[in-house]
Amino acid sequence: MSTVPTVSSVRRALIVHAHPEPGSFSTAQAAAAAAHLRSRGVAVDTIDLYAHGWDPTLSRTQFASGSGYFKPQVEQMRQISGGVVSEPVGSHLELLQGADLLILSFPLWWFSMPAILKGRVDRVFVMGALFGGEHGILRNGAMRGKKAMVLLTTGGDESAFRRGAADGFGDLDAFLFHVHRGMFEFVGYDVVPPFVTYGPARLDAEARADALAQVPAHLDSVLDPTSAEQPV
Repeated sequence: MSTVPTVSSVRRALIVHAHPEPGSFSTAQAAAAAAHLRSRGVAVDTIDLYAHGWDPTLSRTQFASGSGYFKPQVEQMRQISGGVVSEPVGSHLELLQGADLLILSFPLWWFSMPAILKGRVDRVFVMGALFGGEHGILRNGAMRGKKAMVLLTTGGDESAFRRGAADGFGDLDAFLFHVHRGMFEFVGYDVVPPFVTYGPARLDAEARADALAQVPAHLDSVLDPTSAEQPV
């Protein structure tokens, strides 16, 4: 008997990575995820925000009107209504809308994501395209039926993030709430449990390799949420 995976609804994935060091474990983890998804026949687009020199600021200079009282969401709605979203946001938005699975890859900094990644959400989660306008929020968001997950590394080890741990940092789920609920679910995504490597800086080479080797199984659970055992 062997397990035959069900046909996955994930045909295209977008990995948005935010770590300034190309040689980091976080970057290796993102690369491992991309490689496995491709091996499963998933088309993968990757965006390395630091390598691309992404500007995380949302400002009036990015919109044609550029005068009077500046309200970003009004300007976003105006662009959506006009059918033209200024670059580079337009291209990033197109990739986002075309993906069945969104993966945000980042190190946990100050119990949150790097500012460059938060700035991408500010600019690319466009009102009128992902929520608002003809779309609602949460279950009525434009990304309903699609999946999103976090691919994470931390500075502390796993014990530091256990709920109620003495002298611990706190529950990791609480730190990720603003991502899972405030970003993913807000625009309609189904949230996939995060993949976390705790304290890779404290791991030796063998342990790091073992951690990377666990990425495929986690992604398989995303691609094949149910599977049937059938003879082949």
